[in-house]
Amino acid sequence: MSTISILEPIVSVEWLHNHLQAENLLVFDASIPKVTEDNNTSNEKQIPGTQFFDLKKNFSEPDSPFPNTIPGQKQFQDEARKLCVNKDSAIVVYDDKGIYSSARVWWLFKTFGFNNVAVLNGGLPEWIAKGFKTENKQEHKKASGNFEAHFNQNNVVYFDALESISKDSNYTILDARSEARFNCKVPEPRAGLRSGIIPNSKNLPFEACLENNKLKSTSDLKSIFENLNLKDNTLIFSCGSGLTACILDLAATVAGYESLKVYDGSWTEYGSLTD
Repeated sequence: MSTISILEPIVSVEWLHNHLQAENLLVFDASIPKVTEDNNTSNEKQIPGTQFFDLKKNFSEPDSPFPNTIPGQKQFQDEARKLCVNKDSAIVVYDDKGIYSSARVWWLFKTFGFNNVAVLNGGLPEWIAKGFKTENKQEHKKASGNFEAHFNQNNVVYFDALESISKDSNYTILDARSEARFNCKVPEPRAGLRSGIIPNSKNLPFEACLENNKLKSTSDLKSIFENLNLKDNTLIFSCGSGLTACILDLAATVAGYESLKVYDGSWTEYGSLTD
């Protein structure tokens, strides 16, 4: 067996299949239910050797009033070590929707100073569609890792900064929610949360960056972002609760953009704290 380095933020199922026996490889399933869907059925299969990455519990701030809040540096480091994350690990993360919550895990690792990580393009559905081997869901206990987290605050935007950012022509806020939610044509899926938008934000539904549950080609993604007339602005990504904003961050990274930030609280926080 050999060790591998991951050079791109996204890898194909064929790539993962060819490298599944690499000694430093860790595969994480970050599947969570979609808040916008009533009938969420969990898949009982997984890619061989997978560990479950618990976004909702272990990798979110437990005392936050808002969902999916980024954890503290020590919490992230401790929980990652429990999953055997070492300094020299190579991580591939997937979910059972194609690309949904997996991008959040990629962004979290990047934000805590770990770059040898990629999203599996098409996730578990694409793996199954290609006929690759699966196993029944099970735990794979591993030894504790030696990963050291280093928080990169430049990747994150918080509520207190939004007012000035929304008025600054050097920033563009892109909202990953659906067009109907962005334009207040349908209610927010979370009970009691008002409709609305962050002032001066633009809408780029995360689904626009996907095709058949996979990330679109690099050339298509470049065209999508170029059509938004972004100039050289710093891009701020928002959504409902900080999950699908990370899909836009992933897509922009693949398209070659570098000055990128996620508004972690997203509309759930902003809509709750403003009138």
